Amino acid sequence: MTDTARPDLDLTISRIIRAPRAVVWRAWTDPASFEQWWVPAPSRCRVVDMELRPGGALTTQISEDDGEFVPHMNGCFLAVDELERIVFTNSLVGGWRPAEQPFMTAIITMTDHPTGTEYVAHVMHKNNADRNTHEEMGFYDGWGTVTEQLAELAELAELAERQA
Repeated sequence: MTDTARPDLDLTISRIIRAPRAVVWRAWTDPASFEQWWVPAPSRCRVVDMELRPGGALTTQISEDDGEFVPHMNGCFLAVDELERIVFTNSLVGGWRPAEQPFMTAIITMTDHPTGTEYVAHVMHKNNADRNTHEEMGFYDGWGTVTEQLAELAELAELAERQA
């Protein structure tokens, strides 16, 4: 987590994933893998752009109830520290352009743990109202579900690698 945590502005979810950091990192940074866990099932995700570098775009679409894909996330990577940290925001879009409706910045950290990887998603908001809105929208259920889906994907990939 970050040392600038502000409970009045931030929401955090963490989990131990029983897979090495490299496996979790790949599940997060490979667009095809990302699409498998980024939105709560049975909704589907499509990665439109994932440019893993500071200033690079992160753009996704979502399909709910087998409907058409519609815009979901349009953001910008602020930092990408291999195997350790991904920071992105929807306050900016790719190329550092200001976003229409800024809402949050997320810091994803991955550290070694005796049973795999400690995965932490720390989400910061500009004000308490936005933080509370995000919590009321179902932050813990939604981010908890996708973190569970990420863990399942990474743990299955780790198992497959060990059996290969």
